Amino acid sequence: MATEQQFDKVIEQCRRIYQLKMQDYGPSWRIMRVQTVNDQLFIKAKRIREIETTGVNLVGESIEGELMAIVNYSVIGLIQLFEGYSDTVDMTREKALELYDKYVAEARELMLRKNHDYGEAWREMFSTSLTDIILTKINRNKSIAANDNRTLISEGVDGNYFDMLNYAVFALIKAAEKNSSTDKSE
Repeated sequence: MATEQQFDKVIEQCRRIYQLKMQDYGPSWRIMRVQTVNDQLFIKAKRIREIETTGVNLVGESIEGELMAIVNYSVIGLIQLFEGYSDTVDMTREKALELYDKYVAEARELMLRKNHDYGEAWREMFSTSLTDIILTKINRNKSIAANDNRTLISEGVDGNYFDMLNYAVFALIKAAEKNSSTDKSE
């Protein structure tokens, strides 16, 4: 299956979770400032790294579930970055889904351009490296926030959110391929 189709399949799963959470809570995350979104992403990525490092998962939620949360929180980060945060829930579910689709489409286009230039190098990377890169991007966003959201030469917060989203999708694709090959060998 081509990367574009795999990307779309993963996003379909992530969007479904986003949509269901929207039904449960609405866009309650609208009150989150960007640094709070960064911390939420950090919690998810840190948990993945702990499970990868120790092999112990006491909570029971899967790494794949945390990766899907990284995809969705990356989109939320982009929305908060460009729309600004609010003191109240000021957005409809429909608008939140419309913005989700907008930023995912932009991430997909970026992924296609980078995959062309980098020759899909991510396919030969360890999944643990994808986790480390996501954590690095989170730390970059925290550093940028500490510097009043200014950069001298580096990409901004938005670029890091797009990269986190795409690296999480890549990790989910790799996990699905691994699960598929395990299922075939049994």
